[in-house]
Order: sequence, then structure tokens, then C-alpha cells
Amino acid sequence: MQVAEALKDMVVKEGWQPGDRLPGEAELMARFAMAKGTIREAMRLLEAQGLVKSRTGPGGGNFVHEVSRARAKALLGNYFYFKSLTIDDIYRLRRALEPDLAADLAGRLSAETLARLEANVAEYDKPADTPEEEREQHVASLRFHAILAEQSDNPLLGFFMDFMVNLLSDLTVYRALYAPPNRELWEKGRDYQLRLIEALKEGDARAARAIMRAHMDTAWRLMRGQEAEMQKRFIRG
Repeated sequence: MQVAEALKDMVVKEGWQPGDRLPGEAELMARFAMAKGTIREAMRLLEAQGLVKSRTGPGGGNFVHEVSRARAKALLGNYFYFKSLTIDDIYRLRRALEPDLAADLAGRLSAETLARLEANVAEYDKPADTPEEEREQHVASLRFHAILAEQSDNPLLGFFMDFMVNLLSDLTVYRALYAPPNRELWEKGRDYQLRLIEALKEGDARAARAIMRAHMDTAWRLMRGQEAEMQKRFIRG
């Protein structure tokens, strides 16, 4: 572990970038005064973390690798897998962060991004007829927020918002929080998103913040009701 951390420090201090080749095994053994097995174990650990990519054959070796957002979300999601997260846990954070994100993005989104948001809302332009369609609409409506998270110029905020959307999507699906269908959740959620798009187009940060806050409050209340219904079904079952 110490050698792996030292290797990460070396990459940062020497300004290496994704795709740069790491020193060979013999050089690392000499630099860190460590045995071959220790160096190889450190490389295996860094590769498992996604920070190093090994290639074999001509031109092969160990290379600095950038961890993708998808991989980072998956690894962090594993940490929360057994944490029994609730709707309240997630929405407390969403309500604290998403209104400010919406305000920051007002007037700054490209025509392409605004079109993506409008196309996303168009995917649930009418109430679901089946539980399967209800599930798909829930996931699609959350994707709206992932699109917004992608636009943040704060990489930590953008990643964290995207991660929470991913957690909520998973929670909705595996706990069947989309059942029974909730017409109010669909109607109000879609209305807030359409109003938010207009505020973002107009560059009205105050309106964008207020709309997103109301959206989060309403979704929190209604999703808490879906969660309570799921727990009743579990007890009855």
C-alpha cells in the first residue's frame, strides 16, 4: 500500500498525464528500494483502482490511466451498497445542492444542451400505462438532472450530483418505488422541469433556484410516500 501511494505521489509531482508510460520495473525497484514482488503488487493495486493500465506486447508496459466517471460512480456505489440509504438521505442533499446548481447554469447552457433537456422531458409526455413504463419514466426523469450535472464547471459538484442521481435511479428500480403509479409525481415533476428549462433559457437565476427547490421539496414528499408504500407491501408480503 505504501509503495502504491508513493507511486501516486510520483505521478502528481512529476506532472504525468493519462497515457504516459511509467518507469520500468527495474527502475522502480531501484527508486523505491523495494523487491520485484512489492512493485508488482503495487501495480496490481493501482490497476484495480483504475489509475494504471497495463499493456502487453510490443510497446507495452504500465501507463497512467484516468479513472472514468462511470467507474468512479460504480466504485463509490459499492461503498453504499449495504448502507440502507433512504429517500430522506438522498433528498436532503439534493435539496441543498441542486437549487444552487440550477441558478449557476441559468443563461449559460448551449442550445444543444437545452434541446437535450427538452427531448428528455418529451420521453414522458403522458402518464404511464404500465408498471414497466412507470419505471422507465422515473429513470428518464432523473436523467434530466444528470444532464444538468454534466454542465457544472465545478467538477466535484457535477460528479456528486450525477452520483446521487445514479443512486436514486438504482434505489427506485430495486425497491420498486415506481409502484403503484403516482400521477401527481409525474405531473408535477414534468411541470417543474419544463418551467426550469424556460428559466435556464432566459438566464433567470432566481427563478431557476426557486423552481428547483420547489421541485426537490415536492419530489421528496411524494417519493417518501412511495417508499412508505413499498414498506407496507413488504410487511404485508
